[in-house]
Amino acid sequence: MSLKEILPGRLGFGTAPLGNMFRAIPDEDARATVEAAWDQGVRYYDTAPFYGAGLAEERLGRVLSAKPRDSYVLSTKVGRVILDEPETDVPDFGEKGGLFEHGNPHKVLHEWTADATERSIEGSLRRMGVDRFDIVWVHDIAQDFHGDAWLQKFEEARTGAFRVLSRLRDEGVIRAWGLGVNRTEPIETTLALDEPKPDGFLLAGRYTLLDHEHALQRLLPLAREQDVDMVVGGPYSSGVLAGGTHFEYRQAPPEITERVGRLKAFADQHGVSIKAAALQFSLTHPATAAVIPGATRPSRIAEDVAALNETVPAAFWTDLRAAGLVSPAAPLPDGA
Repeated sequence: MSLKEILPGRLGFGTAPLGNMFRAIPDEDARATVEAAWDQGVRYYDTAPFYGAGLAEERLGRVLSAKPRDSYVLSTKVGRVILDEPETDVPDFGEKGGLFEHGNPHKVLHEWTADATERSIEGSLRRMGVDRFDIVWVHDIAQDFHGDAWLQKFEEARTGAFRVLSRLRDEGVIRAWGLGVNRTEPIETTLALDEPKPDGFLLAGRYTLLDHEHALQRLLPLAREQDVDMVVGGPYSSGVLAGGTHFEYRQAPPEITERVGRLKAFADQHGVSIKAAALQFSLTHPATAAVIPGATRPSRIAEDVAALNETVPAAFWTDLRAAGLVSPAAPLPDGA
C-alpha cells in the first residue's frame, strides 16, 4: 500500500522537538502543542524512541492514547531500544552530539537486529499507550550517525529490521515500513535491493527549499520509477528557514545564513511567508506524500496550517529559479 493511500492529509506533525531537542520544554507546552495539532485537524503523527530517549513518545502518547485509534495515523522508528537503566556515559550521536541532552536520562541501545527491532516496537507501544503503529521507519542507518561504518549498520538492518518489518506488514500488524534517514544513500541502496521492498521513506532535511539538489539527482527519479512515496521531515531545515539558527541540527554556517537571507528577501518582495514557500516547495514533488514540521508551541501549528493554504504567486518561483535558488530539475507549484 502506498503512503498516499495511508496518510490522511498532506500536513503531519513531527515530534523530535518534544524530546527536548536543543532545549528543555515544559510538559504542559508539549501537551498543548499536540492538542493544538489535533484541534487544527492534523491526523498524522511521527515519533521515535530516539527523541529524548522515549520522552517524545511519552508526551505524544498522553494525548493520542485518549483519542479513537482509528482516527489518526501513527508512525514510529526502530534502531534504538530504551533501557530501564540510567545513562552513565556521554552518548555518542556522531554528528548529532548533544542533540537530546535534555531528554530522559535512560541508556539507549543502538541496534537494528531482528530482536532489537521487536523490542523497540514493544517499548514504543508501552510508552505511548497505544495498541499498534501504522508505519514503522528504520531510523538513522546513515553516514551522519555512523560515518564510514554506515554500510555495516545498513547490513545489520537489512538482515534484521527489514525482514521483521516486512513480516509484520505481510501479517497486517503494520500497514507500511521504510527508512527514516537524513541522507539519500541508504534509501538509494534499499531501492536497489531485489527484496525486501519498503513502502516508502521518511527523508529529513534533504528535500527542502534550502537543500534539494542532491536528492533530485538520483534518489527521487529512482523513487518515481518504483512508485515509492516519501514523507519530508525537517521541511524548515532544522529551523533555519523558520526563523531559527540551526541547520543540520547545528548552528547554521555563514553560507547557509546568507542563502536563507536571499530566500527571505524574495519572499518579502512578493509578500510570501517563508514557511509557505518551504512547505509548498517540498509538497510539489510528485513523490511527496506529506510534510511533517515539528513544533513546541501551539501557535506554530496554526502557522503551518496557514502556510499550507497561502497563495504564493508564480512570479516568486520564477524569480527563485532565475536567481539559482531552486534547482532547474525541481518541480515548482503551479508549474512555475
